[in-house]
Amino acid sequence: MQFATIQPVTARTDLPVITDEEAAALARTTVNLFRAWELTDAEARTLLGDMAQRTWARWKTGDIGRIDRDLRARMAILMGIHKALRTLFTDPARGYAWIRKPNAAFAGRSALDVMLRGEITDLIDLRAYLDAERGAW
Repeated sequence: MQFATIQPVTARTDLPVITDEEAAALARTTVNLFRAWELTDAEARTLLGDMAQRTWARWKTGDIGRIDRDLRARMAILMGIHKALRTLFTDPARGYAWIRKPNAAFAGRSALDVMLRGEITDLIDLRAYLDAERGAW
């Protein structure tokens, strides 16, 4: 059996990095977004990559600690989902409620059901769906 030769890939240093300050702001905003979405603590922790219960409890009081790269990416994707919903729904309450409503595009499940599968790719897929719905690329 022969394997294809893998070519090295140059790191993309031109891509933006989420700074510690930006990550802390994302965390505070995520807590507020989850309140608007009326998520349970368990739902919130799942969307944040199975965050520890004590960590989530600290976040809700404003005590934000170190945030790793995966969590930064998850929060950035969640903000993209929020932005898309705010674009699609002029009434914010409708956008917040939409995540729990059954959707034919998701075989009758809600967007929250899709996100609660827990993988970062589930968040990415939902964001891509919403971007397509609003005509973004």
